[in-house]
Amino acid sequence: MKLHILGIAGTFMGGVAALARELGHAVDGSDQNVYPPMSTQLEQLGITLTQGYDPKHIAADTDIVVVGNALSRGNAAVEYVLDRQLNYTSGAEWLRENVLPGRSTLAVAGTHGKTTTTSILAFLLDAAGRDPGFLVGGVPENFGVSARLGTGREFVVEADEYDTAFFDKRSKFVHYRPTVAILNNLEYDHADIFPDLAAIQRQFHHLVRIVPGNGRLIVNGEDAALKEVLAMGCWTPVERFGFDAGFEWSAELVREDGSEFHVRHRGVAVGKVQWGMVGRHNVLNGLAALAAAHAVGVDVAAVIAKLGDFVSVKRRLENLGGARGVTVYDDFAHHPTAIRTTLQGLRARVGAARIVVAMEPRSNSMRLGAHADEIAPALVDADVVVFLQRPELAWDAGKVVAALRAQGEAVADVDSLVARLAQLAQAGDHIVFMSNGGFEGAPRRTLAALAG
Repeated sequence: MKLHILGIAGTFMGGVAALARELGHAVDGSDQNVYPPMSTQLEQLGITLTQGYDPKHIAADTDIVVVGNALSRGNAAVEYVLDRQLNYTSGAEWLRENVLPGRSTLAVAGTHGKTTTTSILAFLLDAAGRDPGFLVGGVPENFGVSARLGTGREFVVEADEYDTAFFDKRSKFVHYRPTVAILNNLEYDHADIFPDLAAIQRQFHHLVRIVPGNGRLIVNGEDAALKEVLAMGCWTPVERFGFDAGFEWSAELVREDGSEFHVRHRGVAVGKVQWGMVGRHNVLNGLAALAAAHAVGVDVAAVIAKLGDFVSVKRRLENLGGARGVTVYDDFAHHPTAIRTTLQGLRARVGAARIVVAMEPRSNSMRLGAHADEIAPALVDADVVVFLQRPELAWDAGKVVAALRAQGEAVADVDSLVARLAQLAQAGDHIVFMSNGGFEGAPRRTLAALAG
C-alpha cells in the first residue's frame, strides 16, 4: 500500500510514517515546517518529504492519505483530497487499525511529561526483555527512533489529548483503547480548541471510560484535576503515584535534584533509582513508568537499576555541548509548568551558576496569550531571560519582561537573539533554549557563535 502523510514532520505523524515503512508500505509525505529531530529521522528512513502542501505532491497512485491534525479546511491539499474523494484517515485511526490489534496497549496521557514517561516505560519493558513496540512524540536517545513495531505483546503510545483531525474532533487518545493508561497530570492547555479546563477533563474521562476492568489506571495522586476526572466515574483499578507514602507507588528523594530516589510499592521498598535525569517532575515520570510496567507483569525490582542507563529524549533539556565555558541546552517547553519544573531541576543541579533562558512562545496556547500571566513566575529560577517577540505575536512580551525577577529583554528576531546571547554569555553559564518549535536552529547557532 502507498501512503501519503500530510504533516509528516510532526512528532506523531513522523512516528506513523516510521511504523508504516516498517510494515512494508511505501511512504512519502509533505509538511510546512520541517526541522530536527523528525526531519533527520525521516531522512535516515529514506522517506521522501516535500516542503509545502501543494496537491501535486500527492501521487496519482496513492492508496490512502493520512491527515495530520495541523491541517484544516481551506488547506490546498485537504481540499484536493476531498474534491477528488480520495481515501483518507487520521494518524490515530491508522495506528488503531494497523498496529494496535492484538497488542496490549499502554497509553501515556497528561499535560506534561508524556514523551519522557513513554520513553521510560518503553525502556523498562525493553530492559525486561519484552521487546515492546512504541510511538513516542520525540526521539528517545536509547532507541534512536521515535517509533518501532517490536515483536512483543506490549505497545506503548504517547496519548495526546489534542484533537484527531479536521474531520474528527475527539482527542487522539480515545482511538487507542488501552489496557493500561497513565494519567500524569492535568492543566489547562490547547487554548485553540478547549475553552476551559473542564472541557479537557471531559476528554480525559472519555479515556477513563474505555480502559477495561481488568486493566489499570496509573494516576498522579497529587493532581486535583485528575481526582475530579475519576469522580466522574471509574470502572478500572487505580494505582496512585507521588511523594506521599500513602500512595500505592511513592518516591523518597535521596538527592534534592531528583537524580537519586527510593521507590516503594504499597510501603515496601522496591529499589533505588540513580540516573541522569533531574527534577521532581522526572521522579514522578519514572514512578508512573515503573507502576505501568508492573501492571503488565514486569518485576520492577529486577529492572529498576537499569534506569541508570536511561538517556532522556532529544530536546528535553538536551545538553548540546559547550564553548567558552558555557553549556547550551535545547528544551521542548510548551507550558509555564513545564518551564518552571525544568528550571527547578536544573537549578538544583547547577547550584548558584547563572541560568540564561532564551524563550520563544510558540505553542498555540502561548501565542494566543492564554498563559501570558504565568510565564514570568515560571521563570523564577532564571538569572537572565531573552524573550523572542516575533512581530506576529498577538500580545506584548514587554509585560512579561517587566514582571521577571531576572534580568530580561525582548528581541524581534532570531539573529538578534543569537547575537545578544553571545554578548551576554559568561564562563560557567547554562543557556537554555525553550520552544516547542525549530527556533530557526538558534541553539546550535548560538553554540557556534560562542565557539567562533
